[in-house]
Amino acid sequence: MASRNRNVVPQAREALDRFKYEVASEIGVPLKQGYNGDLTSAQNGSVGGYMVKKLIESAEQNMANGNTLK
Repeated sequence: MASRNRNVVPQAREALDRFKYEVASEIGVPLKQGYNGDLTSAQNGSVGGYMVKKLIESAEQNMANGNTLK
């Protein structure tokens, strides 16, 4: 099965990776470079969920400031 983890903007990969580690740190998940098989699915899911929450908050703030999404 092919990976679905493709970025629409490939240049954003590094920024998203930094964001992922920043979010993990904020919520206390010990995410590290490389193998993370010792983390629970709940821990991994909380990182992804919180990333989505922060991205939505950012988009809402931009829209409230009159910026439109492209």
